[in-house]
Amino acid sequence: MVETNKKIAKDIYEMILLGDTSEIVKPGQFVNILIEGCYLRRPISVCDVSDGQLKIIYKVVGEGTEKMASFAHGKNLDVLTGLGNGFDVKKGENPVVIGGGVGVPPMYMLCKKLIKEGKKPVVILGFNSKEDVFYKEEFEKLGLETIITTVDGSMGIKGFVTDALKNINTYSYFYTCGPEAMLKALYSATGDVSGQLSFEERMGCGFGACMGCSCKTKYGNKRICKDGPVLEKEEIIW
Repeated sequence: MVETNKKIAKDIYEMILLGDTSEIVKPGQFVNILIEGCYLRRPISVCDVSDGQLKIIYKVVGEGTEKMASFAHGKNLDVLTGLGNGFDVKKGENPVVIGGGVGVPPMYMLCKKLIKEGKKPVVILGFNSKEDVFYKEEFEKLGLETIITTVDGSMGIKGFVTDALKNINTYSYFYTCGPEAMLKALYSATGDVSGQLSFEERMGCGFGACMGCSCKTKYGNKRICKDGPVLEKEEIIW
């Protein structure tokens, strides 16, 4: 059930849902929401979760998410939860966490889990413009250094997340989620440093049955919805 649904940046909405969250156990997992009038469910990454409460952040980009933006308090939704493999927070010391656009939300729960593991990541968030920026304060409230980049230079460092990464010499591992072009650039920019990359992909079923989101890796074909969306850097083939 929808508890709240509000706009927090340009075309960006934060929705809090009430229901069973027991299947969501790792940061980087996602939910798949059935929307009336739309053939396919909409996969949305999990921003945060507590007992009985789920927070998601989504961008209005088409018919499905436009309908989501109109959902009001009390609306009941059909939601598949606990999908995907999620990030492994046990790996890597001195991590840097990098989110781009709608790849930012899952990094919030990831950072909370990393802190519980005794790690204090540096956070880099990339956006196109100042009006697109969201959750900077939320990451800072976790006690984390949070660096903003914008393509047009209207806030933070002008350029891309890779430009901010050049100024960080202390990281030995990275976690990231965002558009494929950003992931590919980070793959190169991080050199020999290992990490985990979460891919955004169109998908049919969302739980591995239709094979519609399969991709090639060094260890064979993997389904982004089931075997991913998080892949290890060492297994990726561009």
